Amino acid sequence: MRQFASITEAMLAMSGRVTMLGLSRWTSYGGSYRTIQRFFNTKFNWPSIRWLFIRCHLQYENDTILIAGDEVNVTKSGKKTYGIGRFFSSLAGKTIPSLYFLNLSLISVKNRRSSPLIMEQVMPELVKSSKEKVSKTKKDKKAKPGRPSGSQNKNRKEVELSKYLQFVQATMKNLLNIVNTDISLVYFVFDGAFGNNDALQMVRQCELHLISKMLSRFKFFFKKLKPRNDSALYFPYTGKYSGHGRRKKYGKKLNCRALPKKYQKSYSVDGDIRTCIYQVNIKHKLFADMLNVVIIVKTNLKTGQVAHVILFSSDLKLAYDKLVEYYQLRFQIEFNFRDAFEVLVF
Repeated sequence: MRQFASITEAMLAMSGRVTMLGLSRWTSYGGSYRTIQRFFNTKFNWPSIRWLFIRCHLQYENDTILIAGDEVNVTKSGKKTYGIGRFFSSLAGKTIPSLYFLNLSLISVKNRRSSPLIMEQVMPELVKSSKEKVSKTKKDKKAKPGRPSGSQNKNRKEVELSKYLQFVQATMKNLLNIVNTDISLVYFVFDGAFGNNDALQMVRQCELHLISKMLSRFKFFFKKLKPRNDSALYFPYTGKYSGHGRRKKYGKKLNCRALPKKYQKSYSVDGDIRTCIYQVNIKHKLFADMLNVVIIVKTNLKTGQVAHVILFSSDLKLAYDKLVEYYQLRFQIEFNFRDAFEVLVF
């Protein structure tokens, strides 16, 4: 720890190129050139070292600790760098030559701060294999409509994880092995990229609950009356059994324009924007189990424009305000990327 602190102080204070010889000149007693060489030649378990620094800031009574995940890419030119490829950048709005990383952080709900614990490089072949699996699931336009003859029902809990999801799961298990001896973790928060059944089952296999956002988002206008009702959300069937055939599982389809009043949990007006929050346990035809869904409906009272955002969790007992708060706290991981960039620029 003393060597690490001395090298870090020298790295942040020195000017010019950062080399081992330059670090030895900027360090005080105990930072000789041979010491720094041995330090960088030693293999460290960096997640465990980070946990030594982080855990002293997470010891709060009645606090909830979340695992938050996000991906970030760093632009890089050339062809020889390990793991370089073309990855999509949300800032650039296109695929760019870069390095891709998966970041897992611990977020204290009470302190409302994110502490990065694990960063693993994502190789191009992992992302490519994930895209190939998605493309295979798309229906062939020339194929006959309907279900293929001889096909059987599949258990949606028994999913075949892509190589990328297997990589994420291995990283999560590594984090749990480091942390679970000290604190208990329940929720894993990720963005809309994990708004599918495969990702949810992957998280449940780690004995965690997923909090994410539905991939489909509705936007329509009262004047145009052209809603996008593509969420495939259905109320559970509560009618009587007809006496023949299989029992119905799905009832009436969820209509975001006419949500029942009994599911409304919050109502507020801020200027010209009216916000209504609804919560309901509901079924999705592409998910194996019931989902705890929170629908945030924002209406512009002047123009009549309406926007819907659908959050969900596998924990059916999680309150709506906690679900929204936990998903909002996921943004704290972005400040880690900002602070890291400022250090590099400095």
